[in-house]
Amino acid sequence: AGASFDLELDEDTSDALRALSRKHGTTLYMTLLAAWSALAARLAGQEEVVIGTPVANRARVELEPLIGFFVNTLALRIDVSGEPSTAELLARVRATALAAQAHNDVPFQQVVEAVKPPRSRAHTPLYQVAFVMQNTPDGTLHLPQMEIEPILPDTTSAQIDLWWSATETGERIECSVVFAKALFDADTIERWIGHWEVLLRGMIADDAQALSRLPLLTPAQREDAVHA
Repeated sequence: AGASFDLELDEDTSDALRALSRKHGTTLYMTLLAAWSALAARLAGQEEVVIGTPVANRARVELEPLIGFFVNTLALRIDVSGEPSTAELLARVRATALAAQAHNDVPFQQVVEAVKPPRSRAHTPLYQVAFVMQNTPDGTLHLPQMEIEPILPDTTSAQIDLWWSATETGERIECSVVFAKALFDADTIERWIGHWEVLLRGMIADDAQALSRLPLLTPAQREDAVHA
């Protein structure tokens, strides 16, 4: 059983994130992934996190017109040790993502079999959180003499603990988090999304500052924490 929480970044923040990406030679996906990894590491108190990310796995032109499910999952091991700045973490994430993409046709299950991690029915192997950038345009299906509309599920299903996604909608960036209700409540997820938004603005404002020193709380939240 799952639930979801949504966030829309304003145009100024969205444009600033694109500019930050251009400055450091990263894609918007890599920049948002770096921010999510930095937040996950701080929340978990770890110097390394593993983020799952799906890939279309249609790199060959011959595969593009074929019908079928080619999607694969990459487990990205993100190193946030050593007090990296935004610039340093972006470089690490860029190198990690490009290295993983070079091997994106290796089936995820084959990686699991090679690594042989301890298995549990409580979570997926290798990663428990994921990040995806939805940048594939939605196609509209037209059939003669038929009206077509999507059927949306009545309930939200959480395939993993946390599924973080981002989409460019016009000039803005829209984000959504699907979470397992057995593990998290809505207030926690809302608070974490707020932390992520504050962290993003800190990364934009000072890309040389250590990420561990960037704020997670808004001024109002800090005031509440002080007087709590």
